[in-house]
Amino acid sequence: MALEAGSKATTAPRVHVGTSGWGYPSWKPDFYPKEVPQKKFLPYYAGVFNSVEVNFSFRQMLKAKTVGDWMQQTPDHFLFAVKAHQQITHFKRLKNAEESVKFFASSIEPLFTAKRLGPVLIQLPPNLKGDLGLLREFLMIWPRAVRCAFEFRHSSWLNEEVYAALRERNAALCIAENEELQTPEVMTADFIYFRFRKPEYSPEERRKIAAHLRELGADREVFAFFKHEEDPKSAVWAKEVLDAVRLD
Repeated sequence: MALEAGSKATTAPRVHVGTSGWGYPSWKPDFYPKEVPQKKFLPYYAGVFNSVEVNFSFRQMLKAKTVGDWMQQTPDHFLFAVKAHQQITHFKRLKNAEESVKFFASSIEPLFTAKRLGPVLIQLPPNLKGDLGLLREFLMIWPRAVRCAFEFRHSSWLNEEVYAALRERNAALCIAENEELQTPEVMTADFIYFRFRKPEYSPEERRKIAAHLRELGADREVFAFFKHEEDPKSAVWAKEVLDAVRLD
């Protein structure tokens, strides 16, 4: 697989903060100014943040032209974390997924080649229970050069054997929090991936998140994404956190 020959998107430890998606007209005027048209949302977004989580790729394979347009509209340091296609995670449920992985890998290769690819988020269905053998088999077919983060949404995955399997392949445990499940903060890779999904984060919680991300970023690469959807609060909070992280 062509992606096997590459290198990681970045080398120096740093903190990447953003949201899951950017194309929301309802974010006007709280985040996007009224005068910014929707076709200019991404350039504006990339002027504020240094990364985004692409959920679009869950249902549709990325096209080269689309990816090319995204890269032209964003600065060279801006990274795209990409959600794995549902064919891999929800239809195949990681089993016998080699052909699906190859097809998906070919769709993200332009980002990888340009060193604009962040980690791939592998979000498993809530009803997929822990299966260490399945995980190990899947990790064997995943391109080693492509960083990935696993979001386990069934508590049976959260155990030391699973963490050890992730560490063997430098795959991250996605630290996700919502109203149903809180993933423990266990380091399994040389980068860490957060998904902040709660409906509310108080000012004090946001200050603590920023301080924690800044501390972690001293020795590893950090990716953190706030919940998307129509409410502009996620973008406002993410900007506040990234601004605080950047403070000396």
